[in-house]
Amino acid sequence: MNDFIKNDTSSDTWSVFRIMSEFVEGFETLRHLHPAVSIFGSSALPVGSKYYELAVDVARRLSDAGFHIITGGGPSIMEAANKGGYEGSSKSIGLNIEIPSEQATNTYQDISLHFRYFFARKVMFVKYASAFVIMPGGFGTLDELFESLTLIQTKKIFDLPVILVGSEFWGGLIDWIVASPIKTGTLSDKELKMFSLTDDPKEVVRIIREGYAKVRRSRAI
Repeated sequence: MNDFIKNDTSSDTWSVFRIMSEFVEGFETLRHLHPAVSIFGSSALPVGSKYYELAVDVARRLSDAGFHIITGGGPSIMEAANKGGYEGSSKSIGLNIEIPSEQATNTYQDISLHFRYFFARKVMFVKYASAFVIMPGGFGTLDELFESLTLIQTKKIFDLPVILVGSEFWGGLIDWIVASPIKTGTLSDKELKMFSLTDDPKEVVRIIREGYAKVRRSRAI
């Protein structure tokens, strides 16, 4: 059981060393791998499904465009993105997590890191990404989407591209954002422009290339 679920504080001090080791290993392994794109998505969709094949295509094109691919290292959409990255020209990276369901590590990883703590893993997704691609997924994918947007909104990270892929899947969420948070004033029209929606892998590459060039210019100022 996860250390933070157990009502047991006796090992808290020792957990600090495990947490530190995960950060150190992640930083040392990933710091030379740039530019990279973090691709998030489901662990439940079958191999060969429409979104699986779309994720392979998107990741392969990004890899051939010079972007390393970072995923959660598991099955389904994560596997598809690693597969596309692995078949492309850049590195395919899996940030694997220890969970009770014992997530299986997919075989399309040039570099595999293993984490016990979600928060350490999430830092790596964000710290080394030049863009975020959000494929269809569940609670974990939604968490990663909204954390990315929150960090951009609060200026904790650069204004990086956030791209939702799959208009049929994501359209309902966007409709709700417009009908509820924007209508009530908890979000602004400007914040609705913080992400893009597309079904076209070529458009994903174009948006990310332009966004990466913009960030590089801003860092040079």
